[in-house]
Amino acid sequence: MLEGVLRMNDMTAGDVMVAAPRMDTLDIDAPVDDLFAQIIETAHSRFPVFEDERDNIIGILMAKDLLKLQRAPELNLRALLRPPVFVPESKRLNDLLRDFRNNRNHLAVVIDEFGNVAGLITIEDVLEEIVGEIEDEFDEDEDAGDIYSLTDKTWRINGDTAIARINEAFALALPEQDFDTIGGLVSHEMGHVPKRGEVFEDFGLRLEVMHAKGGAVRWFKVSPSPQTVNPVGND
Repeated sequence: MLEGVLRMNDMTAGDVMVAAPRMDTLDIDAPVDDLFAQIIETAHSRFPVFEDERDNIIGILMAKDLLKLQRAPELNLRALLRPPVFVPESKRLNDLLRDFRNNRNHLAVVIDEFGNVAGLITIEDVLEEIVGEIEDEFDEDEDAGDIYSLTDKTWRINGDTAIARINEAFALALPEQDFDTIGGLVSHEMGHVPKRGEVFEDFGLRLEVMHAKGGAVRWFKVSPSPQTVNPVGND
């Protein structure tokens, strides 16, 4: 942790932000049902809201605030928005953490030198530079394995699982020369980093995204085709 604190002195918001193309944002003019669907799909608690174009961030919406529309549909969505906080890419992490604490903000929009949206950063992103990855319900110990048998005869696979490991477990021949992990291969084949609930089917496997975070897939739920052998991962 001390090393992380010292390292933060030389790090900026631009070093750890989620880049703009990977940001999950909401359109202020989208139908409420679409907003609910996106919030459920991405499972974030806060969202930058834009108008007309993604660079025009007009506020931050708390997911819990959107529930108020179910009780009072006549409410104006704009009234639920909270003022956005903008920080430059060059903002040092130690200063940003101090601002987060003092202002009780958990999310800031990062802008580049031309005033364009470069990405976003959360207080969790900053804290992880000190304490390491903050675990959630999908995280496992590093030595706990990477392929898990589930009770419904499917498997849970870490997105960082090596392709060589997948090939060995499922008796496949996925290409190993261009990509190291199954998450990288699937993202390449789909043309984007898939979000929770998206499904990729190829190579004799059906891979459903269970959890995605920080622009990467953390967990897949996998159903092998009938001709593939049972994997040898941990139960």
